Amino acid sequence: MTQTTRIALIGILIEQEDAVEPVNQALHKYSHYIVGRMGIPYRAKEVNIISVVLDAPENIISTLSGQLGMIQGATVKSMFTKKK
Repeated sequence: MTQTTRIALIGILIEQEDAVEPVNQALHKYSHYIVGRMGIPYRAKEVNIISVVLDAPENIISTLSGQLGMIQGATVKSMFTKKK
């Protein structure tokens, strides 16, 4: 039996330069669940914006989102599709 997955979007705002490496390490750890990733360096406001689309079990998405949210200098929000 295969585990049910969901599509999710994780939005990440990085406001401190030293948060970049831990965020990238966390994303790399879960890279096999990542469908797509877009990063925008908004230099005028000194913020990096990253959106990540995942297709993964809910517990994996929640774990990754939680790990990212604990990184000092990063703000994280997650959204899930309604259908499973």
